[in-house]
Amino acid sequence: MSYRKILRSLFILTFIFGVSSGCESYNSDLSNQNTDKNIDIDKSKLSNESNSGKLVEKSDTKPKNNKNCPGENTNFSLEFLKTNNLGESDKSGINHVIIFNPKSDKLDFKVNVGLVHTIYKKDNNGKTLKEYVPKIFSEIIADENSKLNGKAPVVAINADYIDTINKPQGLNISRGIEYSGDFKTKRSSFGISAGNPSQRQATIQTGRRKKDILNYNLVGGNGRFYKNGIFKDICDDLGEFACKQATNRSMVAVTTSGYVILLVNDTKADSEISISENNRELLPDIFDDVLEGIARNNCLGKIQDAMLFDGGMSPGLHYNNKTYVQNPGAIGSVFLIYKKGS
Repeated sequence: MSYRKILRSLFILTFIFGVSSGCESYNSDLSNQNTDKNIDIDKSKLSNESNSGKLVEKSDTKPKNNKNCPGENTNFSLEFLKTNNLGESDKSGINHVIIFNPKSDKLDFKVNVGLVHTIYKKDNNGKTLKEYVPKIFSEIIADENSKLNGKAPVVAINADYIDTINKPQGLNISRGIEYSGDFKTKRSSFGISAGNPSQRQATIQTGRRKKDILNYNLVGGNGRFYKNGIFKDICDDLGEFACKQATNRSMVAVTTSGYVILLVNDTKADSEISISENNRELLPDIFDDVLEGIARNNCLGKIQDAMLFDGGMSPGLHYNNKTYVQNPGAIGSVFLIYKKGS
């Protein structure tokens, strides 16, 4: 056989082998695709095995990728979550977050301040006593003044600053009784109004509100960075230390749908935290990123107003019998949430 014939024979054999392999590969891919489809169909129709070993057909299969969106749930009252700095839910997130609906009939509210006596106590002339004493977060939320109708709060967050004689600096009102300081008309405050639950309104504003019903539970703070839906980077307003060094943050936001976001960011709060680009201390230029992310991912509407509470050595957050953030600084007030019937 000539050299040319040998090459031709080898070419033909190679071609036949290649086509055969290609067909096997193609058929194998089709088989896998069909198998995957069959698995998907089976999964959509069948539940886990029962004790008898039989497969039971599902009757309430939920759509895939069903999104948990509290803001779209008419029965939503309160939820705790952790997020990264993009506002995405993350079990090891650096931000400890409470979202709640002020209009929920399952919730009630109160403000506590550091006092040496019982809150709302009056002297013999009917004047409210205000003998202040410095208390750190763990102390102020554990005393009897933080209870409502004998019940401890399910949520507590630090709020106002304290002055040199242990008096709150801003506007603080606890169930209609005022415990305020020198800056009550100059700094913003956050509050929940009185009235029936369906009438309650969350507000962030400077000084007392024009409607008395809105001046029921208020806590002072400082550093308004959202006003009427417009965000402002307040780094220059805070100054170098508060902006870039004392970065433990405590804040509150109210959305266009009337929901409230409470957030405490503390890099030292949890040993489970893994520091990364989107999971680290909050600087003022990204306050909007985290809050807008939380609002968007939980269907809460857009951020309308937002402000800082006392930061640095003061932030604290407590939820459901666990304190997630604790700092050693004395604080002026705490905002408290209670669950009715629990």
